[in-house]
Amino acid sequence: MQTRIEGDIQQMPADFAVTELWRVLSGCAPGRTDNAEVTVFDSVGFAVEDYSALRYLLALAEASGFGQTLPLIADQDDPKNLFALLAADATHAADTYAYEPAIA
Repeated sequence: MQTRIEGDIQQMPADFAVTELWRVLSGCAPGRTDNAEVTVFDSVGFAVEDYSALRYLLALAEASGFGQTLPLIADQDDPKNLFALLAADATHAADTYAYEPAIA
């Protein structure tokens, strides 16, 4: 339980439920049981863990057809409005999440 020592979870009370990711992936422990539960991946900053977890999740998402690909560089009228990339109607998203600079 390295996250209790070095990760963000160390701030949580001792009785805060923590399950290692390997236990869920191997079927030794259940993951979320309903949509109201939240999953937090706290890898304590080891790049190889982050990379491995992301590659695994990407493979699962691609295999199941889940998710969507988003460009890393915004190609839109207002590149500071990244919320428009997530909205089906970019015009509505721009109105909802308008960026107004403090200095004109």
